[in-house]
Order: sequence, then C-alpha cells, then structure tokens
Amino acid sequence: MSLKKFKNSPNMVVWAGIFLVVSLVFLTKLIDYSRNIQVFNYSEFLKHVELKMKIDFILNTQELCGVLSNKTQFEVVLPKTFQDWDFLRKHGVEVIIAPPAVSIGFWHILGLILLLGLPLLAWFFMRQSRGSGNGGGNIFAMGKSKAKMFLPSQIKTNFNSVAGAAEAKEDLADVVDYLKNPEKYRRLGARLPKGVLLVGEPGNGKTLLAKAVAGEANCPFFSISGSDFIEVFVGVGAARVRDLFAQVRKHAPAIVFIDEIDAVGRQRGNGLGGGNDEREQTLNQLLTEMDGFDTATASVVVLAATNRPDVLDKALLRPGRFDRRVDVPYPDLASREQILQVHVKPVKVDATVNLHKIARGTPRFTGADLANLVNEAAINAAKHNEDRVNIKDFEEARDRMLVGKELKTIVLLEDERRMTAYHEAGHALVRLLLPANTDPLYKVTIVPRGGALGVTHSLPERDKYSQSKDEMLASIMAALGGRIAEEIVFDKVSTGAYSDFKAASGLARAMVCHYGMSSALGPVVYEPGGEFPYSQSTAQMIDHEVRALVEECYKEARRLLLENRDKLARLAEALLERETMDAAEIYELLEIAPREQHAIS
Repeated sequence: MSLKKFKNSPNMVVWAGIFLVVSLVFLTKLIDYSRNIQVFNYSEFLKHVELKMKIDFILNTQELCGVLSNKTQFEVVLPKTFQDWDFLRKHGVEVIIAPPAVSIGFWHILGLILLLGLPLLAWFFMRQSRGSGNGGGNIFAMGKSKAKMFLPSQIKTNFNSVAGAAEAKEDLADVVDYLKNPEKYRRLGARLPKGVLLVGEPGNGKTLLAKAVAGEANCPFFSISGSDFIEVFVGVGAARVRDLFAQVRKHAPAIVFIDEIDAVGRQRGNGLGGGNDEREQTLNQLLTEMDGFDTATASVVVLAATNRPDVLDKALLRPGRFDRRVDVPYPDLASREQILQVHVKPVKVDATVNLHKIARGTPRFTGADLANLVNEAAINAAKHNEDRVNIKDFEEARDRMLVGKELKTIVLLEDERRMTAYHEAGHALVRLLLPANTDPLYKVTIVPRGGALGVTHSLPERDKYSQSKDEMLASIMAALGGRIAEEIVFDKVSTGAYSDFKAASGLARAMVCHYGMSSALGPVVYEPGGEFPYSQSTAQMIDHEVRALVEECYKEARRLLLENRDKLARLAEALLERETMDAAEIYELLEIAPREQHAIS
C-alpha cells in the first residue's frame, strides 16, 4: 500500500497500533524466557555459597548476580547490613565488582515505542491536515469547505452541450456576458444579480446548465451540495461557508454552484436544537456572505438549484441575494427531440428509427429519463444480439419505464384472463368513442407488467399545458370503462379497478376544489388545512359534488359501452388471441375511422 493510500485509511492506523501492542507483549515474554534467571532468597544463597561460583556485584545496590557450578544463573538481594565479604572469599567465591548490567524489560520497550511512535503519529496527522484540502475525514480541517474547484481548462460543457432549455439558456446568457465583459455593464451602472436560483424537477438539467455557464464564461467553477455544509458539530457549517467564499474571492471572476440548496436554506424558526440550530447558523452565515461581496468589484455569481423553492427562507430569495429565478421545466417536444439526438450519438441506431415520433411518445420525460430510455433500448438490443437498436427496442424500453417489466412467470386462470381482456377493452373502447379532444389510443395489452395485469396506453398528440373541462370529464370516463365492462359482461366486479377509481376521484376533486368547475361551489379554491381552509358543511358539499361528477361520467361511459357491446366483445376476443394490439390494428378491427396517430412504431 502506498503512503498516500495509507494516509487516507484511518483503519490502518488502528491495525498498526494493535500489531505494535501484540508485538510488545510477545517480545517482553520472549526476553523474560531467554533470561531464565532463578531468584534466591538470602537463606538459599547461603546454602549455595559453599559451592564455588562466580559472583558479579551490582554497584550501588544490594543485588548479587551469580552463576552456580552447574551454570545456573541466579539473583539474590543481600541485607543492607551485609559486609562480610571475607566470608564469601573464605568459601572460594570469586567476587567481581562490576557496573550495573542493562536489563531490558516491558517498560523499557514501551518507552522506546512511545519515543519513536509519537513523532510518527504527529507526522501522520500533519500530513493529513496538509493533504486533505477539502477537509474530508480530517479533524484538523473540519471547517474547510468541501467544494470541488474546476478550472476553466477542466470544464468542457457549454450551452451547445445542453439540448433544449432555450429560455433558461437565454436568461443565463446575461450572467455569462457580464462575467466576460463586466465593464460593458458597469459603465451604465448596471449591477449583476448576486445569485441565480435554478428551479425545476429532478433530471431536467439544472446542474448541467450551471456547468455550461462556467464553461461559456471561461472562469473557475466551485461546486458543492447543500448537505455538505451541515455537520453534527455546531458551527462547522458556518465555518465551511466562510472558507468557501474566501476561496471564491481569491479566484474571482468565478461561479459558485450550490446544488440542493433547500438542504441548508429552509425557512428558519423551526429549529428545536441540535442539527436544526446548526442548519440555521449555516444559513445565517450564507446570507451574511452573500451580502459581503459586491459584484461591482468582485465578479462572483452564486448559482443554486432546487426542486423545492416553496420551502426556502424568504431572506434567501430577496433582492440582493438570489435576485433572479430561472425555471428549468420539463422539455417540450422540440427539446426532447434535441435531447434524444444528443444521447443516440454514441449508440448504433437503426436508420428507420424516427426520433421525432419517439419524442412525441414521451411527454413529461425529463432529460435524464430520455437518456435512460436510450440506454435501456441499447441494453435490450444487445440482450437479443441485434446489430442495431430498432424501434421495438425503444418501445420496450418506454413500456418498461412507464409500467414496469413484463412478468412472464405469472400464470392467470382463464376466467381472470378473460376479465382482464374485457377490462382493458372497456378502457380502450370508451376512449375511441369519446370526442376528438381526448388523448388518442396508442396500444392495449393484457400482458402483465409491473403491478398491472393489463395496460391501455393513450398518449397526447402534443404537449399540453392546460386541460378543458370536457377533456377532464373524458379522462374520468375512460378510467371508469374497465369496471363498467366487467359489470356488463360478467355481472360482477374485481379489485382491478382500484387505480382507475383513484385517478378518476383525483381528477373530479381537482375540478371541484382547484379549478372552479362545480356550479354548486363556484370559482373558489378549497384546500383542507392549507392556505384556503373550509368548514365541515363545505366539506360535505365537496364530497357530494365529487361523487356527482364521477357518477355522471359513469352513466355516460356505461351508455357508450352498452350501445357498442358488439365492438367490446370483438376487441376483447382479439386481445385474448393476440395479447397486444396497437391503435392501427384496433381501428381496423372495429372499423372505426382512425385519428391522427403519433405512436413511435
């Protein structure tokens, strides 16, 4: 193991200490064994004195060391009053006056180890404190910032590396232009925002955009997570904030990026001691540091990312700290196609794959989801020993991500399989028979996936940013179609409609409480325990209106299926035979004019 690796392995120090202690005990026992010296009392010594022996007298002590005629070594302590050396000479004992012999024992060895070991330990910890610049695992540098610093030469990301997010890049271009040409703004008295808050759902590219800003501005980039400030010891987080901004000022112009800032920037006032107090102290220090530098003299910009802007402290969001908010939404159709083009570059994709159609079939997919889609499709193609990734691989990857893996080991009874076929046929037929303002049908399958025994896919023709009342009512009717088909055909119901009822109830309650689509309750927002609480009598009215909406949709969907029962049976029997049918096959089977298709196959 190299010295550098040993330095960063605290467990090795513990094992080295254990080895030294064991070696010390073993060595001491070995020395005692090798000496093999007998200790006599004074009476035993007198009995042996008549034998001729050689005695070494230890100077300045009463200890005698001698060797018997049989070569046995011994030790004896004489009385302090002993002076009769003539007695020893009379019996032929040779007496030699010698300096004290050196005796190595346990304490001698322990002292030697401490003498050599303590300087080594001191050297080890000093190397630790110097070598760990970010304070990771180093008790001497706990207050040091854990931010990773990237020099301009290390940053290869720029705005061209970020597909889509046109509006976000346009907002951030101002920051880039200021960092590159500060005098252009200073001559007019303009002040760059000290902080820019990137807001968006996970996977939409907030971190990638922050790196792209640094790459475009060609300046140092300091990256840290909000949780890296928090420590069990009070005051450490604040010290790390101070150290971070001290480093950044030295490298100005520079960019600081704080990912998941909600970990440290939550609203204050809820601390009950311990970690919460530490978090609030850290936030206070962050607020102070952001007030402590002036962008007119020090070109420092703080970028932060969060998917929970609602929990951030108001003092953090006020002008002069995080002045600008940049929303990073889900990619639209054009952005999804651009993102797919980026991620398929290293993948061998068949020429027949239409990325535009794949993008249309993946609404509300994040950039990370699209990257995963391409990767899953490539894995599926490799698993089947294909030369190229084709459209079926993308379709399988998307179904796996949306619903789950196909469950080939589940064996359904014939009655369960028939009920599942009619259930899914009910969903599909209601959607086909509804007006054209609903999402078109894409595919129906009775192959179990994830937690579902069957799935009816319907995908929007375009990105939708709002829904009409008719569209929401149509979605409720389509969700109820499965249970209605079971009742009509089998005159019994199953548990398979739970998720359908949950979706229908959620839509109906949103229509009543959030969107003012109930004539009885009017255009008012109702939120239990929230910003707009309501009384018990109002709660009863809400329940009544929600149930009335669902029952109205239930009756209309039932009417549609009863009037087209022959089509329901035809579609269900075809599903029992084929298991999976796409929209084109269903339109042809039921002799219904197809709507505009956008399927990826």
